[in-house]
Amino acid sequence: MKLTDITSGIVERPPRIVLCGVEKIGKSTWAAGAPAPIFLPIRGEEGIDALNVSRFPVCHEFEEVTDAFGALATETHQFQTVVIDSCSTLEPLIWEVVCASGGKDGDAVTNIEKVGGGFGKGYVEAVKHWRDIMAALDYLRDEKGMGCILIAHVAIKAFSDPQGENYDTYELDINKKAVSALLRWSDAILFANCKTITKTEKTGLKETKKGILRNERVLFTQKRPAHPGGGRGALGQLPYELELSYEAGNKAVEEAKKGE
Repeated sequence: MKLTDITSGIVERPPRIVLCGVEKIGKSTWAAGAPAPIFLPIRGEEGIDALNVSRFPVCHEFEEVTDAFGALATETHQFQTVVIDSCSTLEPLIWEVVCASGGKDGDAVTNIEKVGGGFGKGYVEAVKHWRDIMAALDYLRDEKGMGCILIAHVAIKAFSDPQGENYDTYELDINKKAVSALLRWSDAILFANCKTITKTEKTGLKETKKGILRNERVLFTQKRPAHPGGGRGALGQLPYELELSYEAGNKAVEEAKKGE
């Protein structure tokens, strides 16, 4: 390393996006709007069957996932965005690999909880495979100029807040160690849901608040107690709510760049 290697200025790279949301909200459709996407469907996901998008065959084993990355890295193509659909179904494939040699003597075990004798060692091993995936996606970004979108389902979990009252929140429905690694690595965390309005009904002296679900699908870009969110640079300066379309998100990013 030399002082002549030092550079300055803003470096723009294709984004690494984690897109999570409730079921059947349109996560795959949103990702289909990204520049020249190539979908990597994982066993158990059929969300892209109705979409006219390029896709690899469904991956039934983790090795097939890494093979797809290898093809994108070594072969000539025009794809610009890798879409993993989804992290939620990819995790069981990773666990299968970890369990295959996770016994104390290198034997197979049947449960991730039993890997290495237990105590959460299986989940630690699984994160290593997640890091391999992140490294592969970083390679595709650096060498092929490709962005990526990792789709994930969510589950409602209780959160113990050390600074206040406890509450329920939406979280990615994969192991928390993997969640932590993916969210730190990503450039943008987006949450898709239907917008809920609250209506107050009064009966006599009693007022009751009722949540009414509207058919308005929204992309939330910033973290709130109820859900994840956030981003770096212009991706962290987006309006809190956006229309659930890639075009609307891309327009908001361009506007945010003007204000940087």
